[in-house]
Amino acid sequence: MATGYRTRDENGVVNPLAKLSDEQLEAIGREFDELHDEVKADLGDRDARYINGIIALQRRLALIGRTELFASRSRPGWWLGMSTLSMAKILENMEIGHNVMHGQWDWMNHPVINSQVWDWDTASTKEAWKHSHNYIHHTFTNILGKDRDLGYEIMRIDSHQKWHPIYLLQPIYNVLLMLAFEWGVAVHDLDFDAIRSGEKPMKQVRKELKGIAGKGRAQIQKDYVAWPLLSAAVSTAVEAGVHAIAKRRRSRTDAIKGRLRRSNQQNDFNALDSFVRTYKATAKANLWANIVRNVWSNAIIFCGHFPDQTYVFTDDEVRDEKPGGRYVRQLIGAANINGGPMFHIISGNLGYQVEHHLYPDMPSSRYGEIAPRVREICKRYGLPYNTGPFLTQWGKVQRTILRLAFPGGKPRRKPGPWTGETFISQGERELAMAADVARTE
Repeated sequence: MATGYRTRDENGVVNPLAKLSDEQLEAIGREFDELHDEVKADLGDRDARYINGIIALQRRLALIGRTELFASRSRPGWWLGMSTLSMAKILENMEIGHNVMHGQWDWMNHPVINSQVWDWDTASTKEAWKHSHNYIHHTFTNILGKDRDLGYEIMRIDSHQKWHPIYLLQPIYNVLLMLAFEWGVAVHDLDFDAIRSGEKPMKQVRKELKGIAGKGRAQIQKDYVAWPLLSAAVSTAVEAGVHAIAKRRRSRTDAIKGRLRRSNQQNDFNALDSFVRTYKATAKANLWANIVRNVWSNAIIFCGHFPDQTYVFTDDEVRDEKPGGRYVRQLIGAANINGGPMFHIISGNLGYQVEHHLYPDMPSSRYGEIAPRVREICKRYGLPYNTGPFLTQWGKVQRTILRLAFPGGKPRRKPGPWTGETFISQGERELAMAADVARTE
């Protein structure tokens, strides 16, 4: 058997890694390495067309949404603009920003679409996010005391975490984190535990706070100052022009009919009132677009990491971890979400969280193609493959957060070995067919 892994933890949870021999772990490592190398060798024009197309689509949606909000004082204009802008922000945050900064597209040697240059439309600085997410989380995935994404330092989401009275409030601040998720991510890399213990020098803290303030100021100026001002200015100018034309027409009509119109002040155009109301309506729409993006991002990320079927590990268990063991830890420490092609695009393909944790540097558009092969490996080696419908996974996350707000709590039953027939969803089938066509061209 593989050394270092406990067969069961103190709560009786069986660790799938413990039943694998060193030879099996070595074989698993080779298989996953070969799959990675195979995809890497196949990357080419169709992948470049995909990411360029997604970026072009996102920019068009952002421009259309901003333009629609010129009519934000009307209910249809407000809802249409807010919805379009929300989708643009979701695409930018999930399928573009997250994945580009993982280095998934660095192989193109593009001057802008690469992990060193790209910055995203969110409050978190790219440097802080790449450190806390790319390095800390993806290196120490689900290792207790090292992976600070386990509860984001503020929530108890695993029964192995020691209970504290502050966790009684986590159902409340869980909702607040959903609404303001980008700001939670922005401060996450500060590492408050390290600050309290003195491990992190205040000079570094001040530098990071300065970066957060600068990025946050830019976001506030863009969404709550610049674009609302432009929207208000354009809307007011258009409304003033329409009012002036209508007023001239009324004057000519009155002159022809020989009537004198008394001052009709209630119909006079008030430019300041128009400007202020449009400004407020557009700023409110931008706020809601950010909230929609935040709630969606929070839901997808939490579903991929916190359902109570995922496994956690101690530092001792992974001290002498081999490549095969690392692959399996990533595999059983993540959870997938079932969905169609559109769902996976707007989730940044993080519905394939298992595949993402196996290969964080692989273009996200390839996860659907390799998922059946990952499941086949799981079946042969008796490993679990955690997946389920979105509402099911999200419900389990919320159930865990609510239950573990109180003392105690035992781990729920974990999924057993993947025994289902290797299946290919409709979206995966379409991706596989497209890949076959591309290879024959």
